[in-house]
Amino acid sequence: MGLIGLIFGLPFAPIRGVIRLAELIQEQVEYETRHPAAVRRQLEALEEARREGLISEEEEALETERILSQMIEEPGAPV
Repeated sequence: MGLIGLIFGLPFAPIRGVIRLAELIQEQVEYETRHPAAVRRQLEALEEARREGLISEEEEALETERILSQMIEEPGAPV
């Protein structure tokens, strides 16, 4: 990138930064909803809440289904 490219590209640097930040946030969301260790932690927390009586058995089943369906969903698909 020459001097001219730098001069014309500089005003777009903040836009490129915001786009990269959005990409990083999307990657983190996908990691937290699809990574097996993260899913296991969510399921363990759900099971613990059920044991403590904070949620009912039906609520646990519904939430488990939601967590597992997020894991197998296509990346980039609308939620």
